[in-house]
Amino acid sequence: MTRSSIEFGEDIIRAGRRKQLELPIAKMASGTQVSLPVIVVHGASDGPTIWIDAAIHGDEIGGIEIIRRVLQGIDARRLSGTILAVPTVNVHGFLANDRYMPDRRDLNRSFPGSARGSLASRIANLFMKEIVARCDVGIDLHSGSGDRANLPQIRADLATPETLKLAAAFGAPIVIDAKTRGGSIRAVGTKRGKTVLLYEGGEASRFDETAIELGKAGVERVLAELEMIGPRSGWETEPQVAGSSHWVRARASGLFLSNVELGQDLELGDSIGLIHDSLGNRRARITTRVPGRVIGLMQRPLVNQGDALVNIAEDLQPVSELL
Repeated sequence: MTRSSIEFGEDIIRAGRRKQLELPIAKMASGTQVSLPVIVVHGASDGPTIWIDAAIHGDEIGGIEIIRRVLQGIDARRLSGTILAVPTVNVHGFLANDRYMPDRRDLNRSFPGSARGSLASRIANLFMKEIVARCDVGIDLHSGSGDRANLPQIRADLATPETLKLAAAFGAPIVIDAKTRGGSIRAVGTKRGKTVLLYEGGEASRFDETAIELGKAGVERVLAELEMIGPRSGWETEPQVAGSSHWVRARASGLFLSNVELGQDLELGDSIGLIHDSLGNRRARITTRVPGRVIGLMQRPLVNQGDALVNIAEDLQPVSELL
């Protein structure tokens, strides 16, 4: 039997085909139409439907390149199931190289949205109706924000076996067992019965080759785990699951000179860095209060008292111990 086609409004994608669509959002003040770009890869064989999205925060562009590289290696005629790829969810923010929507709303705090609400709410509502509702699994691609870089990591609620299995398959160095945040696509997708992974890696407005390549390999391993594509190579190193994480904050304002790198393991009392003022006077010495691994790092030297400097993952254990 031939697999059924998939329909998006007036667009029909037959099995074994790929098509690029545009779902209308709204018109700009100039009268130009703004649309949500979607790439549909409708496999020739039956299987799960998965969405892969990026740039919900418009300046987090690394995920766009991850999606391009993943789709470059996908042949719809050999795919089991369907991939719905949305490289730029926040089109307005992407065009302005801005994290937020034009009205300063955070799109990833606007789900499930409303057809009559704010612009962010309308985009969230469109995404839920046209993308999430069709899918079984979702991968939400992010990077660091606010001049911070992130070690490649998966954030997921590991309470469900399916989520744990896919998080482990992804193969990021760190898996954070993280509860969902209200209004996020992960929270709403999970509430509606979808298995959702959030990938973090690199920094905003930059391409981090390590984070991109690890993200590409991770997405492919998830597709392989779902038996949508053929087998892929396993982990380079076994992922470590963190029970929690915390940010070390600046105890004084000044210029932060870091002593640590992403992925570095720290022991209790290790030096993280120094803060001096512009005249060279030492303002603070920053040390660790708990052991763990560096998964986030401030890239901007100029800091104010209370700014987040270093994110440390705690209580690490091999993922194999949980499977």
